Amino acid sequence: MNLIISNNSEIPIYEQIKREIKRAINTNELKSAEALPSVRNLAKDLRISVLTVKKAYDELESEGYIKTVQGKGSFVISRNQDLIKEEQIKIIEEHLEEIIKIAKLTDIEKKDIIELFNYLYEEE
Repeated sequence: MNLIISNNSEIPIYEQIKREIKRAINTNELKSAEALPSVRNLAKDLRISVLTVKKAYDELESEGYIKTVQGKGSFVISRNQDLIKEEQIKIIEEHLEEIIKIAKLTDIEKKDIIELFNYLYEEE
């Protein structure tokens, strides 16, 4: 697992760790029952505090992404695919709301946004 963390970001490091791990779980880069790096090892690799990694892991556990087993480590929990899809749709919805807001502020028509979306979507 390769985490991309930025010290220059306005987003707290623990939140960046959470986002990266969630992304890896949601894209199946991290599979169900797969072990995460230990808190100490990840902190050492990222050159950050153990407490920062622990906070990220604690929040991931409370949100139902991972399970920590005393003395064994933290593991990815099997997740309902419908729930994962719903979470991704919510993220897309938030981005679309921002796009609509920008379009309305700059008088860009709905048909132009749809055309751009269709073009970009088909490129993938």
